[in-house]
Amino acid sequence: MTTQTKPIELYYWPTPNGWKISIMLEELGVPYEIKYVNIGKGEQFEPSFLKIAPNNRMPAIIDPEGPGGEPISVFESGAILQYLGRKFGKFYPADERKRVAVEEWLMWQMGGLGPMSGQAGHFRLYAPEKVPYGIERYTNEVNRLYGVMDRRLEGRDYLADDYSIADIACVGWVSAYKNYDQKLEDFPNLKRWFETMTARPAVKRGMELGKEEREKSNLANDKEAQKVLFGQKAR
Repeated sequence: MTTQTKPIELYYWPTPNGWKISIMLEELGVPYEIKYVNIGKGEQFEPSFLKIAPNNRMPAIIDPEGPGGEPISVFESGAILQYLGRKFGKFYPADERKRVAVEEWLMWQMGGLGPMSGQAGHFRLYAPEKVPYGIERYTNEVNRLYGVMDRRLEGRDYLADDYSIADIACVGWVSAYKNYDQKLEDFPNLKRWFETMTARPAVKRGMELGKEEREKSNLANDKEAQKVLFGQKAR
């Protein structure tokens, strides 16, 4: 396994996407340093951050010991998980068939579970006015996606052959199931998987990281922060 001597810089806010990387780094046990990016205050638009994350979204990392020993920055949570998995040789198998299975479910999370859950949460919790069609549309889609996971997890412990970055990518989004008006009891295989995942010490540590900062920001009741976060336009 590759040895990391200098800490990886993690540009982070405690959200399901941020948790993907904090969990991964905790699982790997490599040194890292937190750089909070308060998305409610618009810190994601700072020029210094945009240099490494041009989509003005966290998470992002800077690895001072990148390829050839030179620093490298990586943005997009899925790309970061893949980079770290390749570098350290864990949770991202080298065998092509096994790797394809991991990538299928990682991309499923990034294209489906994450965006649809985010939209469900937005319309249910943050929209300035209730939009019944939006609430129903995205709540139903999250329900469908939970069903996909439940079927996949029948008779297996993890989404791919072994514990992987696909599981790491999904657990934070499932943790907010109540915000999406879902009941894990309706999905017994998913419920079992979720309980297994959240019992892992590294998952617990990763999802606890920055909890105090998140609670202080209180985005659900901060209308100004919501304007910053949800009123973004091209700059």
